[in-house]
Formats: sequence, C-alpha cells, structure tokens
Amino acid sequence: MTTTQHAPTTPAPAAPPLRGLRVLDLATLFAGPLAATMLGDFGADVVKVEHPRKPDPSRGHGPAKDGVGLWWKVLGRNKRTITLDLSAPGGRDTLLGLAAEADVIVENFRPGTLERWGLGWEELSAVNPRLVLARVTGFGQFGPYAHRPGFGTLAEAMSGFAAITGEPEGPPTLPPFGLADSIAALATAYAVMTALTARTTTGRGQVVDMAIIEPMLAVIGPHPLWYDQLGYVQPRTGNRSRNNAPRNTYRTADGSWVAVSTSAQSIAERVMRLVGRPELIDEPWFADGTGRAEHADVLDEAVGAWIARRTRDEAMSAFEKAEAAIAPVYDVRDVLDDPQYRALGTVTEVQDPELGPIRMQNVLFRLSETPGAIRWPGRPHGADTEAVLTELGLTPAEIDALRSQGAV
Repeated sequence: MTTTQHAPTTPAPAAPPLRGLRVLDLATLFAGPLAATMLGDFGADVVKVEHPRKPDPSRGHGPAKDGVGLWWKVLGRNKRTITLDLSAPGGRDTLLGLAAEADVIVENFRPGTLERWGLGWEELSAVNPRLVLARVTGFGQFGPYAHRPGFGTLAEAMSGFAAITGEPEGPPTLPPFGLADSIAALATAYAVMTALTARTTTGRGQVVDMAIIEPMLAVIGPHPLWYDQLGYVQPRTGNRSRNNAPRNTYRTADGSWVAVSTSAQSIAERVMRLVGRPELIDEPWFADGTGRAEHADVLDEAVGAWIARRTRDEAMSAFEKAEAAIAPVYDVRDVLDDPQYRALGTVTEVQDPELGPIRMQNVLFRLSETPGAIRWPGRPHGADTEAVLTELGLTPAEIDALRSQGAV
C-alpha cells in the first residue's frame, strides 16, 4: 500500500477583525478622523466624506512634498474618499442613503450643525436603528461651553495638563503635537467598539458623546482626588516627579541626553550603587519615593555627575548591566534607526501612488490571529466618489445630477 505525500499547507490568513464594518468619517482635524483611521487599520471599510470644494484641512496641515500633504497620508490611510456637500438637499439625501447601510458615523461639527442640515440623530436612527453615531467635540453636546469652537490645545489647557507641565518658574507648557486629539481618538475608538458590543445585545445603536476635554483629564492621574481629599494642587516640577527620584534627563559626555526613572525602590538602590553613592541608600529619607523626591537635588547631582563623564553608549551599557532603568532621548532620526522599533515593525514602509515608498507608523498594536494592516495611504480628494455612490445604487446619470448641483 502506498500513500500520497502532500506538501504542507499554510493556513490562509484570517480576515481582519473589523472586516464588514462600514464607517462614515465626516470629521476633520484630528480626533475624529484618527479614531476612524484606527478602525480602518483593523479592516473596517472607512469612507471619508469631504466637502466638494473644501477638503479636510489636514490635507494641507504641516509639511508637504511636491504639493502633496504628508500628514494626510497617515490620517487618511485605509480610507476611501468621497465628496458630498451635506448642507445641499442632494448631499443630505445621499448621506442618509449611506447611513442606512453603515455601522458607524464619526463627526465633529459643532452641536446642532447636523440637526440644522436635517441629519441629526432622529433622522439618522430613523433610517438605521443600529447605527452608532460618534460625536467628537471640544466640550460635548451640552453645557455652557458646548457651542464654543474647541481644539485639542484648549483641552490641554483646561484639563490641568499645561499647568503641571514645564519648569517650576516657567510658564505653563503646551505639547508641540496633538496630544489631546490623539488621546480623544483612542477614547473614541474604544467608545465606538463598546457601543457596537452593546448593539449585539440590544440590537440598537446609540450616540457616543465625546468631549475632548474629558479623556485628557482622565489620563493626568488622580489630581481631582488629591485636591478633593487633601486640598493638594500639583505644581510644575519640570522633568522631576513629586513621587520618586532620581527622575530626570541627564546630559552625557558626547552631548546626548538620557532619561532615568526610579519608580521602584529596588531600581533606585541599583542606580545609587552604580553611580558610586551607595551610602545614600542608608539615609532614612531614601526609603520611599516621596522622601527621595524631597532630596532630588542630592540625587540628581550624583546621577548627573556620573552620567556627564560617560558617553551615551557607555551610560546605557552600564545601566543595562546593573538592571537599572534608562532610555536615550530620541528625535525622529533615532526612532527610525532603533533596533527595538525595527524588531516590532513600529514604523513600516507603504507604497503610495503619488510619492512612491513612504514610511509611517504601523498599526497601533499586534494581534496574533487577526492582525491589522495598512492597505493604502491617504488617497486624493474624492477619489472614490463614483465607486461608493455606485455601490449605493446610484446610476451614472444620478451621480452626474448630483455633480451638476454641486452636491458632490
């Protein structure tokens, strides 16, 4: 008896986890669109809806190459792009048609804008009771500030973040990037998935009311509780912490910078032995993080002087051997060269029809069975209008009519 030998087969890759989910991205700059990007990275069919004559401002935000906005290539990735004037009757009706077949809409107009166009929750849920409407605004859908224009910078200021950031004698400091928007995007993506999970039980969609000022407040820690119970208001401490020391950035002999953290007592003790100051470990105040923070001048002098006599590589190597926590202070050039980031695939190369090979951040996390992927970078304004409207059932004549009305 003979047996036939077959070559081993490789299992077909699993479908991305959000395949089949339809998302309409009506939002601009930056929290709402980034939330939609995160959904698209894991397989959702994201349709970016832009005004026919006023593209998403992120297309022109920041540096460009050959007239092509680079930020958009990241923010618009994995999205099909269509144009639609939601304030025009034809645009409104078309959006309702798209909403009827969608799972999620993400928008960030000021409260009342969609309602003014006849596209509020009442109209949207009437055509699709299973729809999840994520409304991302600076201050939320109600309250005394609801109708103010809101941006991430205002959230960074109002959350208390700016007040605790910067040098003790310096001004409150804002981040040089969209921190509050990015945190709100993460929170919005989480909220959308929570609402979709609830839909499996209730059979109904719902409204997500995301105020950018709230996620930013959530991540700064227990400040409200500290004030409520102790009357304590955290001051600006620069790179230092009120909870542990040494914790700072230190300059090396070759002009680089490194960051040291000693959140754990055992790490603090290892650092002191490494830098030749083991006697400090026996000081009564060294026994906990708060006590060490009160003597940060002494600890910073010991650590800073030791690091200043060594190159970055020498300091890094010594800390690693001592099992103490240290990291180089990178700029983007260092990030792209770092072996750990390369091992993780944190930055990946994507082929772009306009610019050729380009590098950008990869999807946010790795799933062992159903990984996400960047299928394409941000596409030109309105590139998929005809394809998406044809899928909706519109004929070429109907699309031309919308175009002649200025609705697309």
